[in-house]
Amino acid sequence: MQTEKSMTKAYVFPGQGSQYPGMAKDLYDKLPRARDLFEKANDILGFRITDIMFEGSSDELKATNVTQPAIFLHSVILAACLEDFRPDMVAGHSLGEFSALTAAGALSFEDGLRLVAIRAREMQKCCEKVPGGMAAVIGLGNEAVEALCSGIEGIVVPANYNCDGQVVISGEKSAVEAACAAAKGAGAKRALPLAVGGAFHSPLMEPARLELGKAIEATRIERPRCPVYQNVTAHAETDPDVIKGNLLAQLTSPVRWTQTIGNMLVDGADRFCEVGPGTVLQGLVKRISGGLVEIDGVSGL
Repeated sequence: MQTEKSMTKAYVFPGQGSQYPGMAKDLYDKLPRARDLFEKANDILGFRITDIMFEGSSDELKATNVTQPAIFLHSVILAACLEDFRPDMVAGHSLGEFSALTAAGALSFEDGLRLVAIRAREMQKCCEKVPGGMAAVIGLGNEAVEALCSGIEGIVVPANYNCDGQVVISGEKSAVEAACAAAKGAGAKRALPLAVGGAFHSPLMEPARLELGKAIEATRIERPRCPVYQNVTAHAETDPDVIKGNLLAQLTSPVRWTQTIGNMLVDGADRFCEVGPGTVLQGLVKRISGGLVEIDGVSGL
């Protein structure tokens, strides 16, 4: 008698931009375990982030020092409450990499949240120091966007390789604007400024490395329960020392999401589940995979 082939499950975790007012309130209201973890998070952070998540406005949620821990908490607490959360591999987009590492057991809940809070605080300082921005370039290949950025005066670099034909650029505000104009002139379908607080994954985040580096070095990272595909390399990593180095490098390096999902597919992933707020990653996985794998998501219970 033949048995049905088991699926190789890949869980992916969203990054900044997936937040929304009222996020995760159903978890807090319905599940005592979730409520306990949210209250622990309030104590660790020193303010009631749950009040902003559940009752705050979109503008209040956009502040980097709120957005990042809020998305982390939604994703990680949801994963902790899922009865069937048994990943064969995980990955996270930018901030989501911290969620993925925590859900896979490499970071404790407390340490993961502390690192995210420090990362958000230091990145916010960078945002306030130099006006920066990001924009999505649609309809140009990776090499075309790279060449375009290299020809712009000022700092602008590819920041997120999201899927074929969609690259997010990041840098000084004036340079990003010039790159958008150049992209349209080169045949891009669209070049859209993003509603973010700064130039993430660009050299403008370099000042954040010192404090985040100290925090990462002082944090115990265990070998995860399954491979974690990290943004910097797009490869599966399980060695704690390698994971630490990649977490720090991620600040100023691009998110290689297209390559990450491609490697997960090569390694056998045939079911993807997005855990946390929003559905952006589901769309990206569908485009990268050509719709040939099962894709779903869970944002609440």
